[in-house]
Amino acid sequence: MIVETLAVGTELLLGQIVNSNASTIGALLADAGLDHYHQMVVGDNVERVAADIQLALSRSDALIITGGIGPTQDDLTREAICLAVGVPMVRNDEYADRLRNWWERRGREMPESNLRQAHHPEGAELIRNPKGTAPGLKLKVGDRWVFAVPGVPAEMVPMVERDIVPFLMSESGVGGVVVSRLLRSWGESESKVGELLSDLYDEHRNPTVAFLASSGEIKIRLTAKASDESTAYELIRPVEAEVRSRMGSKIFGADDETIERVLFDGLAANGWSIATAESATGGMIVSRLTAIPGASEFVIGSVVAYDVAVKESVLDVSAALVAEHGVVSEPVAVAMADGAAKRLGADVVISVTGSAGPDPLGASVGTMVVGVHTPHGTKARSLHMPGDRERVRVYTTTAALHMARLAIAGEWWDALPDRWTQPKAK
Repeated sequence: MIVETLAVGTELLLGQIVNSNASTIGALLADAGLDHYHQMVVGDNVERVAADIQLALSRSDALIITGGIGPTQDDLTREAICLAVGVPMVRNDEYADRLRNWWERRGREMPESNLRQAHHPEGAELIRNPKGTAPGLKLKVGDRWVFAVPGVPAEMVPMVERDIVPFLMSESGVGGVVVSRLLRSWGESESKVGELLSDLYDEHRNPTVAFLASSGEIKIRLTAKASDESTAYELIRPVEAEVRSRMGSKIFGADDETIERVLFDGLAANGWSIATAESATGGMIVSRLTAIPGASEFVIGSVVAYDVAVKESVLDVSAALVAEHGVVSEPVAVAMADGAAKRLGADVVISVTGSAGPDPLGASVGTMVVGVHTPHGTKARSLHMPGDRERVRVYTTTAALHMARLAIAGEWWDALPDRWTQPKAK
């Protein structure tokens, strides 16, 4: 079965909102084994939305529309469906009463415009919305299907996961289960990983092999279809073993074993705590750590020492050291980590000083220095990160977490990517 997606909203075309729904639905369809060849975005214009609906139905078996089914005047998806397939609009009085009751239970007066959500193209079924008041729609058009769901991701995702994807799998005859295994790697570029595993990508159709780059990490997704979960994992197992054999220590986790989780596991095994001393990353490292439930068991705190004076007064970095080596230097990163360990009483400290840009700060833009203190010593390494300021900071944050992981394991910088540690070309 071929499934197409259409996102409705002028704000998407203007770049005011990122169309994250497209990637979310795409992943859900891929995991379900449903073909997905086209994605479209259209503004809030009923004629253009209707034209795109007709185009999608001319080349796909099913269309999932996101957005445009709320209560305001620019929510035109219902009208566009009616125009595209030639059916009238009708009102569901039962759902209109449900809307009124929803507002009454909250002690509020319902704006009459909310009754737009009780209207639907004739012949459509309503899809329950567990997170909001706008129901989804399911309409059969000849031998094709049209679905409409809210554009708000928190409302859209459960409706697609619970109602639409299982229905499409049943309609298409996709039986059994689809299982994915996500291997997480760090230390090689996406292109290098692609080269290492190119034959696996070319030769395997069940399981399939896919690559996903994210914030400096490369994920390898293995997806298998089978009659049951156990059989699917048996298909994945030999391919996973081959990937691990080729990638070696570059694979640091699988599925929900994020770098933060793996780092906490290392701390727990040693009975250690962790803190950060950050300059150029401005607290991004500790923010990632504390976003994980249970972080309070390991994270003591952080010092964001953005100004040199704070590095000197709070972290005990000597002015003479800064004068001799510069603020963006390995000796300063070491001193920051040692100072934070003493000041905060942490067993492990990640420190960062650097020049994220756009203006150089005592070093070329992209020069970032990461230090790690453990009870076994303190080391630092200069990195040369590509991209704009935000990418430099994001990639450095990821690299710093992995460098701490390696240090805790006693491997220190053995798996550090060479491309980040070579001096930048002048």
